[in-house]
Amino acid sequence: MTGKGTGSDTATGTGIRLHAPAPGWALSADVVVVGSGVAGLTAALRCEAAGLRTVVVTKARLDDGSTRWAQGGIAAALGEGDTPEQHLDDTLVAGAGLCDEEAVRILVTEGPDAVRRLIATGAHFDETSEGGLELTREGGHHRRRIAHAGGDATGAEISRALVEAVRARGLRTVENALVLDLLTDAEGRAAGVTLHVMGEGQHDGVGAVHAPAVVLATGGMGQVYSATTNPSVSTGDGVALALRAGAEVSDLEFVQFHPTVLFLGADAEGQQPLVSEAVRGEGAHLVDADGVRFMVGQHELAELAPRDIVAKGITRRMLEQDAEHMFLDARHFGAAMWEHRFPTILAACRANGIDPVTEPVPVAPAAHYASGGVRTDARGRTTVPGLYACGEVACTGVHGANRLASNSLLEGLVYAERIAADIAARHAEDGLHARVPQPVPHPETPAHPLLAPETRFAIQRIMTSGAGVLRSAESLAAAAEQLQRLHTDARDALDENGKTSEPGVDTWEATNLLCVARVLVAAALLREETRGCHWREDHADRDDEWRRHIVVRLNPDRTLAVRTTDTADFPPTSRQPHPAPPSRPQEQ
Repeated sequence: MTGKGTGSDTATGTGIRLHAPAPGWALSADVVVVGSGVAGLTAALRCEAAGLRTVVVTKARLDDGSTRWAQGGIAAALGEGDTPEQHLDDTLVAGAGLCDEEAVRILVTEGPDAVRRLIATGAHFDETSEGGLELTREGGHHRRRIAHAGGDATGAEISRALVEAVRARGLRTVENALVLDLLTDAEGRAAGVTLHVMGEGQHDGVGAVHAPAVVLATGGMGQVYSATTNPSVSTGDGVALALRAGAEVSDLEFVQFHPTVLFLGADAEGQQPLVSEAVRGEGAHLVDADGVRFMVGQHELAELAPRDIVAKGITRRMLEQDAEHMFLDARHFGAAMWEHRFPTILAACRANGIDPVTEPVPVAPAAHYASGGVRTDARGRTTVPGLYACGEVACTGVHGANRLASNSLLEGLVYAERIAADIAARHAEDGLHARVPQPVPHPETPAHPLLAPETRFAIQRIMTSGAGVLRSAESLAAAAEQLQRLHTDARDALDENGKTSEPGVDTWEATNLLCVARVLVAAALLREETRGCHWREDHADRDDEWRRHIVVRLNPDRTLAVRTTDTADFPPTSRQPHPAPPSRPQEQ
């Protein structure tokens, strides 16, 4: 159902919202899913199958998120001799002591059947000559358990199958729509979202979807760095929205830098071509300019060590040799194997003037995956009632301090199904379908200044320099100061003359990027140890006093409340009373 907005749609638990026009149209649904990767579309299909009126909102086209860029595959104990327990052990080792073991157990035990259901939905994985799944191995895995499609185009095949299923089921979708803020009712429960449609389709401009269940599946925030494997839409919108809504986020300091990203020059910015870990899984070697395999002796798995170890090994060698990149040597594969097994990577390399059949491929680490995100429980519920999160935007506890290769697609799949089951159960028990959410009115004046579009590039440079693979108290403090200056300048301009940058996609994205950057740097500065993909030069060793999570909320005055958990286990997400460590406010 559509209708004209009245200006009463909004805002959020903190009272903070993005400066935007009042919604001019509205839809009603039982569930609104934000995002169209493996997590979002799986959640949407399962909700629709349960009889829930479901709307999918996505920032670009349905098939344009991070999922379709996934090369390596999806990990699950599907091979002969493999077990969920072995998959669990490898995941816990990679997570460096910070995984929630129960969350991992859910992942590895429910994962194989979830993959089979994905296949039943229409996804076609590569098969052996005998007709079974062709499984490969990646870093941190002691067995071949990675199912792949099209050689190195797994994400594209999963996306194709899910998009076709969504269209076949006639799910309502709103494409080219940037979600702005969560709507809440008078009791603080989710009541839908506001969004801006970018001039295409049935709707245009700012509108709203009213729904008592909101599922965030917005993907990552790799665009907070200058060089990343993430698409341009990955600007941390879901994490920023959740923070403004009063939700807790956790573990944002654990940004995984993929070790082997095609090196296109020191000044290359934006999305960079990924060279999948599966290339190393099939026997490629990391070498320096002299052909020396420098990962041998650094870890029992050498090039197939967990990603944080390989990224650190490459970075160390680059520093030792004052080099801008290392090399991945797979010339011994031969042309036939490259063309059959890694056609996407082969094409990307050749498009950039490199032929991996005849020469080593220059590689360097780049921002790849956020292990942290919006804190959830085992059913995907956040600390805001009615707000769920799954996929890269969420922090379920599965990844700990470092994601195990190819667990991301599986996590999106498994936890999306669990979210749909929880929403369906709420519908059956509480009459969710009958409850029409009534969003509370929003303030007349904007509560959050918008940044100029060009600020995005300043944020990326600050983060790359101060909070990249190598971090220190000095680099992080400098980054925090520079980010604070950007925020203060925007806030002061608003306070002095009531002016802010004009609302629009570029200014909303820049504002979201600054929000997540500040949280990431605050957490990284607080964690005075090296663990997983968080590498502090000034605290080079793991310290088990820090075997706990850093949890951040946004206060109504726009300061950050930063606390640590007592243990590696997350406290409940519900509002049931439980002891909380003291907050450490971070001034803005």
